[in-house]
Amino acid sequence: MQTASAVPASTVFHLRDLGGIALGPGRCVRPGAVLRSGGLGGLDIERDAAVAALGIRTVVDLRTADERATAPDRLPPGARLFVADVLGDNPGVTPARMRALLADPVAAQRLLGNGRAEGVFAETYRRMVLSPSAASAYRAFVETAADDGARPVLFHCANGKDRTGWAAALLLMLIGASRDVARAEFLAVNQEASGVRAPYVQDFLDAGGDPEIAAAIDEVRPRYLDIALDAMDERWGGLEGYVRDGMRVSSAAVDRLRSGLVVSV
Repeated sequence: MQTASAVPASTVFHLRDLGGIALGPGRCVRPGAVLRSGGLGGLDIERDAAVAALGIRTVVDLRTADERATAPDRLPPGARLFVADVLGDNPGVTPARMRALLADPVAAQRLLGNGRAEGVFAETYRRMVLSPSAASAYRAFVETAADDGARPVLFHCANGKDRTGWAAALLLMLIGASRDVARAEFLAVNQEASGVRAPYVQDFLDAGGDPEIAAAIDEVRPRYLDIALDAMDERWGGLEGYVRDGMRVSSAAVDRLRSGLVVSV
């Protein structure tokens, strides 16, 4: 099943173009219109000239205020920044505070050891669907992606897999992708990142941290997306209710999103 195309970049994690993902017979996502990545705090345009060539007009930052202060985005030339803080009303333990927690393997073991790490991450996915700040942030993201003048849009969180992963799945489903297609894209970052860890995760392991905790943080897992989808179905009866009543995105914005992002093949 086709997933996003990796864009070669040495200073940005998980840079992927959703263009070309199949949405059904004769339809796919418009190439070069919506891209996803990890944080842009290390972006070096001189080393990654291909990023400048993408012509990004808008960067949507899904991170918390603390994350943005610690690693401010370095924007591609000509891009404007739009902040859509998903976890602003309740950052919790993960993913927004994970870097600080992993600096102390003993504290990490106490909070996340014995299999608890996966459960903590799964609960974060539930909050990404149910919390008011998340609904507002994802509404802003969808409305930005629906704006012809804002595209190409690059959206990201810290590592480009959790908050960004749900954003990508949501966007794909909104424009007609099946849940199987959305799931394939959600999980594809695991293969792309195989053998590559964020430096703070490697530091945690080097300090004797639990590899299972590191794996639960490094990976996206089917359970994580299932938790988000289940929350959407239980609270709002599926995607349509979530978009209309949870996120409060207008049908006009959804129509603009589809007309702007769906092309014939």
